[in-house]
Amino acid sequence: MAGMDRNPSPPPSDESSDETTRVDAIGNTVYSKHWLFTTLMRLIELVSPEGEEVEELDSRKETELDEDLENEICKMWDMSMDEDVAVFLQEFNATDILLGIIGKSKCPRLTEICVGILGNMACYSETCRAISNNNNLVDVLLLLLGDSDPPTLLETSRLILSCLSHPDVSSIWVNQIHKQRSVRENVCFIMQSSTNADLLGKIGEMVDKLFDLDKELMLSWVMESKELSDSDASTADKEKTAETALVPCLLEAARQLRSDSIEGLEVYIHILQLLTTTDGGMQALVSTPDKAESTWTLLYDIVHTDLCQDDDPEIIVEEQASVLSSTLAVLSAIFASCMEENYIKTERNLPLLGTLLRILFYAEESQKRPSEGTRRPSTDKWSVPSPTSGAHKGKRREGDYHLKILLDICCEFLSEIFTNIGKEIVSKSFKEGFLSQDMCTSAFHHLLPQYHTSVEKFHAILMEVKPDLAEQLLLEFPNLIS
Repeated sequence: MAGMDRNPSPPPSDESSDETTRVDAIGNTVYSKHWLFTTLMRLIELVSPEGEEVEELDSRKETELDEDLENEICKMWDMSMDEDVAVFLQEFNATDILLGIIGKSKCPRLTEICVGILGNMACYSETCRAISNNNNLVDVLLLLLGDSDPPTLLETSRLILSCLSHPDVSSIWVNQIHKQRSVRENVCFIMQSSTNADLLGKIGEMVDKLFDLDKELMLSWVMESKELSDSDASTADKEKTAETALVPCLLEAARQLRSDSIEGLEVYIHILQLLTTTDGGMQALVSTPDKAESTWTLLYDIVHTDLCQDDDPEIIVEEQASVLSSTLAVLSAIFASCMEENYIKTERNLPLLGTLLRILFYAEESQKRPSEGTRRPSTDKWSVPSPTSGAHKGKRREGDYHLKILLDICCEFLSEIFTNIGKEIVSKSFKEGFLSQDMCTSAFHHLLPQYHTSVEKFHAILMEVKPDLAEQLLLEFPNLIS
């Protein structure tokens, strides 16, 4: 927690007798009810001073916290991570008290701490319900997404994410977000302008959860941007809309997180993947050549620069299987939706074939590696593992689920490419070293028999470009020709 280098010592309870200590303790903790009550009272007094003259004499107190008081309320912030304390705070009507403090606070640090306490309380079902059923509090918290203080924004997004993650109250938040148009504008502004990796990551998680819960809301956010940009609104309004258009904001946040947080980057790519699951979301990605190209260019570069460089060991593919899967799934969807653009035909995208085949090979090898012992390295990285290899009998490891998804996506993507690739690009791929006999053999091994039609079309091109190779592949895969 901000401002705390370690967990605080428990606030002292009255030690006059064991019985008094037990009565004063909160639940099964050693935290003092009296201390907590006193600290809450100090908070209330801070934002509700007696007499207006006090406020006029020292307005600086409105924006700064006394160091001793800050330390005390930071202790309460940490204490609220305990469920007994969270429940006691709710029984003490802390949600309304904290709401009142947030509403009157002009001190960013105080607001951050109060929201942080509520965020801790939201981790537990009982207190999360109390927070979510407080309509005024929900409204205020959603409005706080427009705050200018990054720490407050971080705690606010963390709190909302916690509430969205509780199935019994998530609908309350979704409904309120539907009603508050400012939420989309504020979230998009954060994604577009923030350089704070922690904040971008948490905002991304919140949006990802929100879209996963409600596809209708996801589409409304996409369509709201489009309708405003297509309307007869003033130039200034359209420029403002362009700054908070959903897809460009998602891409900007992903760019910002590339070098800072692979976990945060994965969240934003998964949001893009969610968009590809609906017609409206897909349209938002590819409605114009510029939109499709900007998404394609960023994700293509992420694959080749950040996730899967030519000299990466296969363990890198295994560790990044989840984010690779999402990234390639979006690229595959864009490719399938933009046949007339045919991105793969541009020279700068030639490495994609080699990358997909290398990922396939590495993922397959990782899946089949024994869980114990040392695997003897292959003398040819493009050699095709035998279906009866003893490595198949090795114990399945933890990453196999993500590797299986990665394999499936790579195969589907390659099948789309093989179906639509032209003779010229195939010829150039061989000349540039992005295709070879071993690569074709590996591809056919993975794609057959499920993608028989696409492999057959690709083989027909090979008959013109590399007839000798095509004949050799027929010998290795006699069932290729129906």
